[in-house]
Amino acid sequence: MSGAINFYNEEIEYRLVSIKGTRAWLNRCIEQEGKTAGDISYIFCNDEYLYRLNSDYLKHDTYTDIITFDYSEGERVSGDIFISIERVKENASIYGVPFRHELNRVMVHGILHLCGYKDKTKKQSELMRKKEDEYLALFV
Repeated sequence: MSGAINFYNEEIEYRLVSIKGTRAWLNRCIEQEGKTAGDISYIFCNDEYLYRLNSDYLKHDTYTDIITFDYSEGERVSGDIFISIERVKENASIYGVPFRHELNRVMVHGILHLCGYKDKTKKQSELMRKKEDEYLALFV
């Protein structure tokens, strides 16, 4: 049974450029981790929407760029990945990178969480960043 990677909006107007190419890239990232793609939904939203999710579901009183809800089973990765487009734009400006580069970094960050990577400790964060950079290099 084949999964699907889909893209949606909540409380923001945003259209991902090159949906087909992005989907193929994300599938390659998943395959390189030795996993298969299940149903993965990216939901692009604004800061306030993601803040409410962070507060309601994770009990965190902070803004963030991404929240990943993991529904993976075994080697099949599935989940809902919520991304604040406003936060990604701000972070791209702060880090001096193009918006699309930062968006791709955040998108693959969610995939890495679904593949089992954590980022709670310094060591985990360093590995996560290394994997993000590795997969960003694959984006065409």
